[in-house]
Amino acid sequence: MEKIVTMDLGSNSFRVLIYDTLNFKIISEFNEIVGMADGLEKTNLISLEAQERVIKAINKCSKDMNFDSSKAICITTAAMRKADNSQEVIENIKNKTKASFKIIDGLEEARLTLLAVKYALKREKILSENFILLDIGGGSTEIIINTKDQYISHSFDLGIVTLTQKYYSKKDLALFLEDKKTQINNFLLSTNIDISSYTFVATAGTPTTIAAIKLGQDFFHYNKDEVNGTIVDLNDLNTCLEMFENSTAGEITDLVGKGRVDFIEIGIHIYKAIFEVLDKNESLVLDDGLKEGIAINYSINKA
Repeated sequence: MEKIVTMDLGSNSFRVLIYDTLNFKIISEFNEIVGMADGLEKTNLISLEAQERVIKAINKCSKDMNFDSSKAICITTAAMRKADNSQEVIENIKNKTKASFKIIDGLEEARLTLLAVKYALKREKILSENFILLDIGGGSTEIIINTKDQYISHSFDLGIVTLTQKYYSKKDLALFLEDKKTQINNFLLSTNIDISSYTFVATAGTPTTIAAIKLGQDFFHYNKDEVNGTIVDLNDLNTCLEMFENSTAGEITDLVGKGRVDFIEIGIHIYKAIFEVLDKNESLVLDDGLKEGIAINYSINKA
């Protein structure tokens, strides 16, 4: 067995994967909320506090999972793309953890996520060559139209962390999302693709959280094998919103996990907006995303 370690440092979450490159299988995983984008909307900077949380998480998981951070494949995305001090942050993290991060653009992020989802669909024995993939992140949202072996993607400046930090009222949020729906619709029209028969597939924290709640799971009893392939519809989204409105902060924390309470509700509103602009009634949810895509991409190129 030959294994690699991949790290995905997002705007809110830090994810690590140890992967068997010969058998294309996950060995172990690590996920932690680090809040990279905290305050980014106001300052255009990654704060020292956020950097320290990332450094602590990297050193913790490398010790607990027994790997050398200097040999890991480390990718970071939207928050680092936006921050004015991204290069300083990368150097600071490298000096204190030996992990060397590379900033990728939205197109590469979409390509790697799509790769993971294609493998996941095969693994789940879901035959779907034509699908629209939604990846709602902390700092951006990627939409990918996959047609057999071809795809078109676009990264939108629409993330659960950055949008939450703008502190919209419900009215302002609705107006903002209507504007984004227009942008997304213009992108869809520009492709000249009839998406009416395309399967709607969604990945990342918001869709998987909704799927887990639908299955009766919570943050402490999350089973990705059960979540994979779950169908989520608009009624499920509305049920979650009603649940959040009628629950205490503590109850929501138990449901979605610490560090995510403020963002999941915004994520659901984004998810609903995409449902509406795509004119879809249901969405297939998968847990696989960027960290799996990085590992699969490495394994294919090495073969």
